[in-house]
Amino acid sequence: MKNPEKCLLTLDEAVLWREELRKNNRKLVVTNGCFDLMHRGHASYLIEAAKLGDELLVLINSDASVRAIKGETRPIVSEADRAYMLAALESVSRVVIFDDSRCNKELAALKPDVYAKAGDYTLETLVACEREALQSCGAEIVFMPFIQGFSTTNIVEKISASLR
Repeated sequence: MKNPEKCLLTLDEAVLWREELRKNNRKLVVTNGCFDLMHRGHASYLIEAAKLGDELLVLINSDASVRAIKGETRPIVSEADRAYMLAALESVSRVVIFDDSRCNKELAALKPDVYAKAGDYTLETLVACEREALQSCGAEIVFMPFIQGFSTTNIVEKISASLR
């Protein structure tokens, strides 16, 4: 059984791991997100993304980064716990936490073979600096089918409504 703690890497460690994958002709898939409250949409998305290559690395926003993007009430789950939960999934090979609101630096360093993003995004709506980092390393960009009805924001709203 895998140990999730051993799957949590710094960016420098992930770059070394990436170099080993390349030497062994293994295809790296990368995705990113907040993954604040894990739900079925996340699980399905990660399972499908993992099928695009040999290894799946998930870049997750740090707590400070999530607050900057989603507001002061988020994240609900700490970065350490979110990273551990993701790393515990069979479909996820490695997890790296990043501090900026954008992960273009990490994408440029990792040079993935494939970048997967949920189907509520398009090439035009990807953040420009992230898209440029992916295009400069020749990554294939794949948009996964979006599963309607699953959203962390909706879960938070439902919980809030039940407390009123």
